[in-house]
Amino acid sequence: MFDQAMARIACRFRRVEPRATARAFVLGLLSGAERKNCWQLAEEAGHSRPGAMQRLLRNARWDAEEIRDDVRAYVLESLGGDGVLIVDETGFLKKGLHSAGVQRQYTGTAGRIENAQVGVFLAYATARGRALIDRRLYLPERTWCQDGERRAGSGVPGHVEFATKPRLALRMIEAALDAGCTSSWVTGDEVYGQDPHLRSGLEARGVGYVLAVACTTRVRINQDRTGVQADAVAAYLPRDAWHRQSAGAGAKGPRYYDWAWIQTGADKNRCLLIRRKPTTGELAFYLCWSPGAVALSSLVRVAGTRWCIEECFQAAKGQVGLDHYQVRHWTSWHRHITLAMLALAFLAAVAVSAKPGRSPDPSRPAHSSGPIDLTIPEIRRLVGMLFRRPTAPLHSLLNWSIWRRLHQEQARRCHYQRRLSSYPET
Repeated sequence: MFDQAMARIACRFRRVEPRATARAFVLGLLSGAERKNCWQLAEEAGHSRPGAMQRLLRNARWDAEEIRDDVRAYVLESLGGDGVLIVDETGFLKKGLHSAGVQRQYTGTAGRIENAQVGVFLAYATARGRALIDRRLYLPERTWCQDGERRAGSGVPGHVEFATKPRLALRMIEAALDAGCTSSWVTGDEVYGQDPHLRSGLEARGVGYVLAVACTTRVRINQDRTGVQADAVAAYLPRDAWHRQSAGAGAKGPRYYDWAWIQTGADKNRCLLIRRKPTTGELAFYLCWSPGAVALSSLVRVAGTRWCIEECFQAAKGQVGLDHYQVRHWTSWHRHITLAMLALAFLAAVAVSAKPGRSPDPSRPAHSSGPIDLTIPEIRRLVGMLFRRPTAPLHSLLNWSIWRRLHQEQARRCHYQRRLSSYPET
């Protein structure tokens, strides 16, 4: 299966050297290496220096957008149809000022304002599994889009202009639909639910949505022109308006909530969906639209699917090094992220193929259900063990140690010189 996955992208490389390096790079991402940057991936692959890995991300001739298309097709083929498209962003904490798109901004990764890059991602989820299928690096308007010198230093292409996160999300959704994705639903959190252009764009494509919004969002009830806040609507709902349903299976069992829905505006297929946590009474609100009539259970299923992208982020960062890169350049960022998405897609495809279709074992005790299905972390561990290289000879380990320390000394010396030159002599 790994050979088949790599064969999908082989034609994207004009020369055999970067093709072989890409294979070693993805294998390194699937390995048990502590950090999955170019240095450690090169050592894991048995290279004497990280130059080949660094050239793959920076100078080699290949198009990350083409491989992104291959990853998307691979995921759609592996996970099947009737899926939900999910949009969300995640942060990559960074030091310094020169990495493309970096600035002090809020990121959920840290839960506060930090120096970080932010990537907007699109995931595809079905009952069989989930994986990331597209990505966009968010470029802040004032500090990056309007700073030509900073853009040039980080390799930001001239045609790239400022776009809000919902605008980036809509572009990814449209690209997926144009590529043959037959998903009927899109879901996302408040950042995307509050954007009217995203909602209207989805309606124009005939794609239904269940998008989270703030409690202060105003909706029109019974042709009310001024609108009513969503939390006020929830306060006046009668007891029989609430229905307890599961939003899908979680790690500890079904996730049961109380749900209510009410039509908004003149469109019968437009509604406000309200979720209430039974234990605390905490409320969440969703604006929903569909091209045809749907049941409450369908909206609940889509709303519950939104958490799949959080699982994708956790797996991508924890298992295949999505955030382990040490690059500054625009092109390098997209290349590393795309190859990490390919590694995650491979793990998702293996998980789907490994799900048993066996009949019950008569020798198994009635109270025993056997092991759970293979998970992404377990598959990554098994693949890493399967492809693990023999222990490197002692001289190779020492050579890498010496090389790393020489490189770190050179970097420290340059930093000291730059810092001292910024202070006037006394």
